[in-house]
Amino acid sequence: MPRVIIIGGGISGLSAAWYLAKSGVPSTLIESRPRLGGVIQTDRVEGCVIEAGPDSFLSAKPAALDLIRDLGMSDQVIGSNDHLRITFVKKNGRLMPLPEGLMMMVPTRVLPLITTPLLSLGTKARMGLELLRAPKPKTEDQSVADFVREHYGQEAVDYLAEPLLSGIYGGNPGNLSVQAVLPRFVDLATKYGSLTRGVLASRAQAARQQSPAPLFRTVKGGLSDLVDAVARAIAKHAEVRNGRAESIERTAAGYRVRVSGEWIEADHVVLATEAHSAAALAQGLDARIAELMATVGYSSSMIAALVFDASDFERLPVGFGFLIPKKERRRLVACTWVGTKFPHRVPEGKVVARCFLGGSEDAAVLNETDESVIATVLEELRDVAGVTAKPKLTRISRWPRAMAQYAVGHPKRMLELDQRLNAQPGLQVAGNGYQGIGIPDCIRMGKTAAEKITDSTC
Repeated sequence: MPRVIIIGGGISGLSAAWYLAKSGVPSTLIESRPRLGGVIQTDRVEGCVIEAGPDSFLSAKPAALDLIRDLGMSDQVIGSNDHLRITFVKKNGRLMPLPEGLMMMVPTRVLPLITTPLLSLGTKARMGLELLRAPKPKTEDQSVADFVREHYGQEAVDYLAEPLLSGIYGGNPGNLSVQAVLPRFVDLATKYGSLTRGVLASRAQAARQQSPAPLFRTVKGGLSDLVDAVARAIAKHAEVRNGRAESIERTAAGYRVRVSGEWIEADHVVLATEAHSAAALAQGLDARIAELMATVGYSSSMIAALVFDASDFERLPVGFGFLIPKKERRRLVACTWVGTKFPHRVPEGKVVARCFLGGSEDAAVLNETDESVIATVLEELRDVAGVTAKPKLTRISRWPRAMAQYAVGHPKRMLELDQRLNAQPGLQVAGNGYQGIGIPDCIRMGKTAAEKITDSTC
């Protein structure tokens, strides 16, 4: 039976341990934090389900739902309230709704585009003319900003792409790789020329094949329930050790990992940490692997959750929340109204705001006191959304260097990384630094790592 060490107890490492366990392969899971789950952490206070990290996953990516079904948790899955989905963007000091039919920054309906005050007449005209773009061969990687600007102009970058992606990556679209961040749009532009025409065609095909799913899904009681379920499921097959992996060395039989001063032998190692941590561990195995991992930048983020009494609002919030573009931003990046976005998360009579700060250009906010952060958030909620209510309780979560940044050239670098890893038998990687940052992506990579291990032992 192979000896497997998984370094990192987030959802990537847990998924690797689970899929190994399904194949009867035991593992040792190393986690430096006192709990499993990584950035997945749920607080339950005053009847409210408050996520300290991600609150959901995209329905379009199947890996998370597959894992949930495997664990017998299908009855606990809820979808987003898409009939209430309105997202506002701040422009010229006012909140304006994103036009209906928008897919990221791609317009798919004429009337909402014509009537929206969010975009100028010039941008609307350019979006209309974009329908005439002819297909062209896929070019070298470019930034998201350059790609969107080429199709729809600078205003679409400033008031659509930048705020939408800041909430996901916490990064600058001028640096992010379009092939890594928006690969489907690159494929559509290659095939159709016009992004709008491509999205309309793919939507029509999807509508013929299946009924529409909610945009987001999550677990009713919080995503920590998923972490706990995986931990229970692997208990008989995986030993969990709390400690810090300090180094990895090659041996005649495989590898050995030093954990808090103690060496542990292994045939296989799965690096399921952030890429910058994995780079430090891989340095002694292959300097180029470490160098490629180290090219993946990370931004820091903060989530400030505020619980209000609904009776303290003159008007209850409408929609899923709002985004603040860089051109209009002070400290607040975005805000989600939890009770509107998901059912069963907020009891009647309460309002919960999840406010996002930080990102690649404001990591310093993580060093500020809780009192200072809450004061800033309340001031901006008042100025942006007219919220004058005082919170009954608050929760602040700090995530230093947790959000991977896929810079221009990322796919090419990851291809080389895969090639280098293939020359290191028994070494696998998984995590948000490589092939997707969402929960389904991390689960998929954990599963792939486990399958490579089990395949190699058959």
